[in-house]
Amino acid sequence: MKEISWGFIGCGEVTEKKSGPAFNEVEGSHVEAVMARNEEKTRAYAERHNIKKWYTDAQQLIDDPEVNAIYIATPPSSHATFAIMSMRAGKPCYIEKPLAASYEDCLRINRISEETGVPCFVAYYRRYLPYFQKVKEIINDGTLGKILNVQIQFSVPPRDLDYQSGANRPWRLQPDISGGGYFYDLAPHQLDLLQDLFGIIIRAHGYPTNRAHLYQAEDTISASYLFACGIPGSASWCFVGHDSAKEDSIIVVGDKGSLRFSVFTYKPIHLVTCDGVQDIEVPNPVYVQLPIIRAVIEHLQGKSECDCTSISATPVNWVMDRILGKF
Repeated sequence: MKEISWGFIGCGEVTEKKSGPAFNEVEGSHVEAVMARNEEKTRAYAERHNIKKWYTDAQQLIDDPEVNAIYIATPPSSHATFAIMSMRAGKPCYIEKPLAASYEDCLRINRISEETGVPCFVAYYRRYLPYFQKVKEIINDGTLGKILNVQIQFSVPPRDLDYQSGANRPWRLQPDISGGGYFYDLAPHQLDLLQDLFGIIIRAHGYPTNRAHLYQAEDTISASYLFACGIPGSASWCFVGHDSAKEDSIIVVGDKGSLRFSVFTYKPIHLVTCDGVQDIEVPNPVYVQLPIIRAVIEHLQGKSECDCTSISATPVNWVMDRILGKF
């Protein structure tokens, strides 16, 4: 069996529990080295997780002969740079979502992957979670009948950090780093799930606004979209709403029933048909990225194929950039 020896570029919050430990949970995989610019934090992370090597220079980590795959867990603005460096070195990469900070950067990544023949995967891990696999099963087995409409409804109040300014402002609120505020951080999961369930979105229009003026990025967005299969949909996102309006729902309307599920809170799946009402609870693994990381590793070992590639992830950025009016 081919041993996959990972090098992490970035070792922030997401790598602590969601992803990092999962790389050591899969047979034939381990974390060989980590890299981040802050020497003290990088060393502490390596010691905390029993990783024998750490770097403060990404090129040194990529050039490490004992590292043969790269996990990129940095803000989106640097995804394309590190992915291209990795693939040119012949090392497959697994990138945190979204694939990049713009649709244009996604195309650059795909071009280099094609030129080098080196695969690139994206951490849309919700596709592989049991909760969303159950949603897919209900939709595909005809329980809802013909699907007529799909709606995203999302609203959260501002966080304390949203009131910070300057250097204290979260990177997610800096469009030049994140690609587009909280929308570019949270909507990718929702849009990727929908395109995994219903196919590619071929038309999208948005009305991005800044209503609270706490930061530069858009904080309230409405949108409409059309899947290639003919299903229309709509969406609303508000990141500065009142606490009473908190919502995390995707609603699928069919001619035989409806389905409501959450993307971030994993509330019980709410199914309504002529047979009655069901609330279906589906537990997820402790390390939520474990199922997709297993799929990536087994792909690299030649055991199976992981379809969550940079090619499949690119339409998400196309839709987001259309909604934000980037082109």
